[in-house]
Amino acid sequence: QVQLVESGGGLVQAGGSLRLSCAASGRTFSSDAMGWFRQPPGKEREFVAAVSWNGDRLYYTNSVKGRFTISRDNAKNTMYLQMNSLKPEDTAVYYCAGGYSSASSVYTERSYRYWGQGTQVTVSS
Repeated sequence: QVQLVESGGGLVQAGGSLRLSCAASGRTFSSDAMGWFRQPPGKEREFVAAVSWNGDRLYYTNSVKGRFTISRDNAKNTMYLQMNSLKPEDTAVYYCAGGYSSASSVYTERSYRYWGQGTQVTVSS
């Protein structure tokens, strides 16, 4: 059974930092791109960041560039999202995604087959 499990979410003040982790089990994702998405309260889920299979290509939505860093450790089958200088508008449920299909863009949800259950990130002002 393939599972993606996020951890590291929580409540933080504006300007603070959090590090999210996504641990995969059931299959290896070392040959696939992986991504982070988020769903703010009352809004649609949106792309945050993605990383190529070997970590040499990184993709970010404009609003997090310079503040968030995506990375992965294929030996541990784990992906990370380091979030610095957090803002209240970063408040959302954050989801990791795997099983990427190269037929579609890394920016779109339908490109990914597997999803975690989500972890809540709340940034207070």
